[in-house]
Amino acid sequence: MSPKKPDVQEPSRPTVGPDGSTADGGRFDFDALGTRWQIETDVPLSQELRSRILHRIQRFDATYSRFRPDSLVSRIATTPGGGRFEFPEDSLALFGLYDRLHAATDGAVDPLVGRDLELLGYDSVYSLRPAPDEVRAAERARGRVSWARDVVRDGTTVVTERPLVIDVGAVGKGYLVDLLSAILREADHTRFVVDGSGDLRHAGEQTIRVGLEHPFDPQRVIGVADLRNQALCASGISRRAWGDGLHHVLDARTGVPVGGVVATWAVADQAARADGLATALFFTDPRRLTESFDFAYVRVRSDGRAEFSPDFAGELFT
Repeated sequence: MSPKKPDVQEPSRPTVGPDGSTADGGRFDFDALGTRWQIETDVPLSQELRSRILHRIQRFDATYSRFRPDSLVSRIATTPGGGRFEFPEDSLALFGLYDRLHAATDGAVDPLVGRDLELLGYDSVYSLRPAPDEVRAAERARGRVSWARDVVRDGTTVVTERPLVIDVGAVGKGYLVDLLSAILREADHTRFVVDGSGDLRHAGEQTIRVGLEHPFDPQRVIGVADLRNQALCASGISRRAWGDGLHHVLDARTGVPVGGVVATWAVADQAARADGLATALFFTDPRRLTESFDFAYVRVRSDGRAEFSPDFAGELFT
């Protein structure tokens, strides 16, 4: 599920880097976290800055990707008996946001949902085949894990007592958007859009209009959001679906894909927060979330009804 930015002219002869990234004028395209990203600036990025951005992504991926066997979270998932694991400084804000989302959703948003995703087939090799019944039964017999109960954190140190599969998909892409936005600002770029294929952040004095992709028809939009110096993140059950009722948005309390809501959009001052809230809207009444977070939203239910906050800046089409 993606926001859609206004049409941008395609570059005729982009510069192609050895890593598959492309750059032409004020647009820089690259792959990260399993999807295509785009950064648009009014002044072209230098080669040094593009390299710095790609290096930061590699560091993030080496820590948080459960699809890399050499990542830190993969080590946590395969260490018998658990242990003490040192995360980078950026984990403080990332895991702190998870603490707040976990509390606001009564545990529905939980980074320990990774094992449930694996059992449904969304595993490190993208098998998209649910585990056999006996494997799932054995996992249930071990008891459900919880971010609030099965992980102890001391600053950047994470302590576990058993192998745990951490999945930061509810927040991670938005958080990386924020990290890259900070790099651009440090390099004196004040007008830009960082678009992580559905999670984007805008900076600049001019408002942009962003289309809200139809939940079941990527060629259409159901409305537009007006964005200025804010982040817009989207989530939907149709983009990562691989079977009847199988998709990536799981209620961590049950390990079961959600129903009832099919698409969400959240607008906030940071992309990580908007990303996490776009997921939280699948489980929790928006009025409760607004008690803990400042954001605007749109969500679409499975019966086609759309809900939106009074302060949503934009338009929904009938």
